[in-house]
Amino acid sequence: MRSPVLLFDLDGTITDPQIGIVRCMRYALERLARACPPDKVLASFIGPPLRGTFSSLLETSDKELIEKAMALYRQRFADQGIYENQVYDGIPEMLETAHQAGSVSFIATSKPAVYAERIIKHFGLDGHFAKIYGSELDGRLENKADLLAFLLVRERIPAGAAIMVGDRAADILAAKANGIRSIGVLWGYGSEAELTGAGADKLCLTPAELGSCLSQIPI
Repeated sequence: MRSPVLLFDLDGTITDPQIGIVRCMRYALERLARACPPDKVLASFIGPPLRGTFSSLLETSDKELIEKAMALYRQRFADQGIYENQVYDGIPEMLETAHQAGSVSFIATSKPAVYAERIIKHFGLDGHFAKIYGSELDGRLENKADLLAFLLVRERIPAGAAIMVGDRAADILAAKANGIRSIGVLWGYGSEAELTGAGADKLCLTPAELGSCLSQIPI
């Protein structure tokens, strides 16, 4: 049995970015003089593309307003919010186990690649990944299905050789759209019901169990 190519989501899968993301959302909404929901509600938006999040929070499809919110968010995030973040317990060991098993790993995140690269390097995890794939600042590739399609072509990876590992329905649905099997992780922001409903091939409770979960998805 071959070792799979692993495509890891970032937020809610490798790191817990809640403090930084929530504070930056609040910063943007307050400076737009808009009502801001409780932190728990803001945290529920972690994972999907940020433009869609602000569209929901601002109850608007006005692209100019959404881009203003994005600019304010990034104003705080680029130097401060990006580091209000922490690696989940057991992640370095999980990545090392995957490497020892012969798997090649990539980051595949809707977060802009320029931020994802800084985060991974900041936490000393860059040695675990062959490359980091993310969106562009202008929104290109923020759709996860498009990002995965781009990654497969760029790296010449057959869809059947890859497994997407992520914590939200968007990760699972993007994988399915590209013929990639998937593992939904339960230490992030997606519930069991969300991940099962999206069609995850397997659910994983803790980072320590990923190896066992992978062995149950033959490649």
